[in-house]
Amino acid sequence: MKLATLKDGSRDGRLIVVTRDLKRYSHAGEVARTMQAALDDWMTIAPQLVRLAERLEEGTRPSEAFDARQVHSPLPRAYQWADGSAYVNHVELVRQARNAAMPSTFWTDPLMYQGGSDNFLGPCDPIVACDEGHGIDMEGEVAVIVDDVPMGAAPDQALNAIRLVMLANDVSLRHLIPDELAKGFGFFQSKPASAFSPVAVTPDELGDAWKDGKVHLPLLVSVNGRLFGRANAGIDMTFDFAKLVSHAARTRALSAGSIIGSGTVSNKKDGGPGTPISEGGDGYSCIAEIRMIETIRLGQPATPFLKFGDIVRIEMNDKRGASIFGALEQTVQRQTLEQP
Repeated sequence: MKLATLKDGSRDGRLIVVTRDLKRYSHAGEVARTMQAALDDWMTIAPQLVRLAERLEEGTRPSEAFDARQVHSPLPRAYQWADGSAYVNHVELVRQARNAAMPSTFWTDPLMYQGGSDNFLGPCDPIVACDEGHGIDMEGEVAVIVDDVPMGAAPDQALNAIRLVMLANDVSLRHLIPDELAKGFGFFQSKPASAFSPVAVTPDELGDAWKDGKVHLPLLVSVNGRLFGRANAGIDMTFDFAKLVSHAARTRALSAGSIIGSGTVSNKKDGGPGTPISEGGDGYSCIAEIRMIETIRLGQPATPFLKFGDIVRIEMNDKRGASIFGALEQTVQRQTLEQP
């Protein structure tokens, strides 16, 4: 089942069911008005949504053409957004570039930060920034939406609480990060609003690509129409989603509708860091990573961060080449201050 949230002028939009080929949709208001309402009573609502989706696929339910530009992120706002760093290769590269030792605990205890969740960007909404000098970067990720998860939930219990899977662009302002982290209190201004894919899908929609709490498919990241990365989300994922969700619930319960992210998808190559697409490698899911490679190789980075007017596209295809979640396609845009 594929679900999305149609923009209707309200903060939370309207829940819709989308066909598997992402071409048609049908309103789900008689079942649940919003995505959060469905998640709040998932065991009751989900079977009704499945029946609605079946009728939509059969063509026996009224439908309209689906357009990713008309939807919010699946949850336009959420009670919680916690982003992990499941691909330790990414963290290792960042630390290696600045000659910092890699603590052994990074391989056994996931990193995780709590991001702003009161206002997510739509999948085709612009990435608005006030200064290119802040080091604007995309981060291609996979994310899950969970049901209620009790405090102290074991990984198996956490895995069973995953209701939906989607893609994420966890936007980062790289040049603001060092000073924020130096204060010892975590990210805030360096992490503006994130965006998620046009649709969220139930794990069964992924077929055998969903295994062991991972999505075993390449994540396609492009900048200005050129492929930048195709790292496989199921490879080099040190902490699967069962472990990430369990980690998030270690000392607190998670409410239905909480979002847990994987962190930047990142692959190794022959035991070392991945290589750029231009060199026949699988590239990267964020600009910071290629800059780390350049620093290690050349002594300084060469690839610039995003500029105003740049277009970022993040997508994942199934084994037949069909888009699963639809594409995030966002233009970097200069902030224009409203006049009083």
